[in-house]
Amino acid sequence: MIADAKNNGLQDAPKPEVYLPYTITSTGPRGIMVSTAGNSSLILASLRREITEMDPDVAISDDGTIESFLGRWYYAGPQFTLIILTAFGGIGLLLVLIGVFSVMAYTVSLQTHEIGIRMALGAQQNDVLRMVLKKGLGLMATGTIAGLAAALALTRLMTSQIWGVSATDPWTFSAVAALILVVGLTACLFPARKATQVDPLVSLHYE
Repeated sequence: MIADAKNNGLQDAPKPEVYLPYTITSTGPRGIMVSTAGNSSLILASLRREITEMDPDVAISDDGTIESFLGRWYYAGPQFTLIILTAFGGIGLLLVLIGVFSVMAYTVSLQTHEIGIRMALGAQQNDVLRMVLKKGLGLMATGTIAGLAAALALTRLMTSQIWGVSATDPWTFSAVAALILVVGLTACLFPARKATQVDPLVSLHYE
């Protein structure tokens, strides 16, 4: 009896396995694992030479480190998926930035007359800045809640693509929501700063 080890891929539970002497099993490909104290890549040539000297009829079809083996057979697919999802996530954040900036810039342009009246009645730049950011935060909060609800509804589609973490991991959802809010508020800053520079005398004549 030995401890469980991954023998069914990286993300699936181990399957039952029985070790048998090679003398009574089929003659399929065999693997030899060698533990080294130093850089394992440097001894591959000498290891191949030693095996050939012991038995010249042994064909070595594939040698390499365990890292390279895992990279080719197990990590390549998940890494490609990670790159694709990261690219889509980056595009999504860019769309959030552009969308929030456009909406807030348009909203500020519609409220130029109102902002001018507020400033003429004594509102300070900080008051105007706070008003615009509050409106932007409200829009961002609504969009973020709707997005998180949609993400929760689609978690079953992601279950097969991730392992080692729950598809509904609260820390992941919290981090994503915080990132979106930060990006959205950053996009709100430019229209908000522009709103604080409104000249009350000019804005009162603005249509």
